[in-house]
Amino acid sequence: MAVALVALFVALSGTAVAAGVPALAKRALVAENAKKLGGKTSAQLLAQANTSAKALALAAGAAAAQLPGPASTAVGLVSVKTAAGPALPAGGAAAYSISCDAGQKIISAGYSSPPGNLAFQVVQSNPTSDVAWTIGLANASDSPAAVSLYAVCLK
Repeated sequence: MAVALVALFVALSGTAVAAGVPALAKRALVAENAKKLGGKTSAQLLAQANTSAKALALAAGAAAAQLPGPASTAVGLVSVKTAAGPALPAGGAAAYSISCDAGQKIISAGYSSPPGNLAFQVVQSNPTSDVAWTIGLANASDSPAAVSLYAVCLK
């Protein structure tokens, strides 16, 4: 019984000592963090962070103001050329070509027909060179149809 009481006393006193260690460690950690902050209060640190954030925002805004926007630069780089092709015969097919002006490169092309003509079928659509595009169309209707061609050219 005496051995049991001594064991109980040692066990409980060890827990009490162990419970006091984290408090010491926490105090040491707080003291170490205080050194890192240079003794500033939380209000001073917050004011310093706000000032830094404002300075960064102003610098970013000034840099962005110097860059041209995408709309202002794209307008000068592309042009759209239009051409009227010969009428597409009823029940027939034809290949239409459109070219860009000298010194330009074709990047896309397309066609349009009068509203309501839903019988057109695109047989082919591809660039045939750096400056030309060919579109093959078939007309399944029983009347001829006008065709307009469009080319998007890079200046």
